[in-house]
Amino acid sequence: MKVTIDGHSGFCFGVVYAIQTAEDELDQHGHLYCLGDIVHNGEEVERLRAKGLEIIDHERLKTLKDCKVLIRAHGEPPSTYALAIRNNIELIDASCPVVLKLQHRVKSSFESIPGQDGQIVIYGQPGHAEVNGLVGQTDGKAIVVFSEEDLDKIDYSRPVHFFSQTTKSTLGFEKMERLIQERILQFKGSLEEGDFVSNDTLCRQVSNREPQLKRFAAAQDVIVFVSGKKSSNGKALYSVCKASNPHSYFISNPSELDPSWFEGHENVGIAGATSTPMWLMEQVADAIRKSTLATSR
Repeated sequence: MKVTIDGHSGFCFGVVYAIQTAEDELDQHGHLYCLGDIVHNGEEVERLRAKGLEIIDHERLKTLKDCKVLIRAHGEPPSTYALAIRNNIELIDASCPVVLKLQHRVKSSFESIPGQDGQIVIYGQPGHAEVNGLVGQTDGKAIVVFSEEDLDKIDYSRPVHFFSQTTKSTLGFEKMERLIQERILQFKGSLEEGDFVSNDTLCRQVSNREPQLKRFAAAQDVIVFVSGKKSSNGKALYSVCKASNPHSYFISNPSELDPSWFEGHENVGIAGATSTPMWLMEQVADAIRKSTLATSR
């Protein structure tokens, strides 16, 4: 059996930078606080925890003083930086540059709309760290939409400035964009300049993986998609695999493999999210090879 790892899968540059920043600090000092899971992958989090990375939440952050805390690639709202100043906490900021640019765009848009009576709408996962950081740029006033039902939160008599969490799917963004436009038309009868300002803020390193992943998944007999269950990007990319190849399976580590998935097949593809480490995909590939060898004997 041929087992192939998708060369385009694995960490995006933002995650690579955050993890490298954490490892550099750990190599020097042996301990570092990290605000939230450094990456939405339990296996990688445990690897770094063994090196001295301590994951904390915002409640724990409030109790800390005179220490260092890593901000992961997802970014943080302004309130986190204000708290750090009050508590003399040195923030090691590993926010992804793409996320930081989006935060600035959301903040700038929010500051420009009061005279227009406008509203900021963000397509994303409610409660996701990146989305929380974006909402924080609007003093908590942004409207977060995840499903079509959430569109009822929007006031269609007022201008809408539309943004997206960087890791959402292109198809999902385009669908929400179209639905908002349709609702404005239904309410006002026409779509005038300024009624709807759409900002495509998807990370191209992530969104460009979709067409590549479609081709890779279609070329394999079976796809094993490796991702943490909390990864928003992982769920989106797995759905791309499933649509292209019905023999696609989602796992978080090699122990979840089922040898029956590979019976009668010759080609297996391994793919992963932007939060999936290459070493974990290699472990999965090795486990599949061993499993199918044992089955064939």
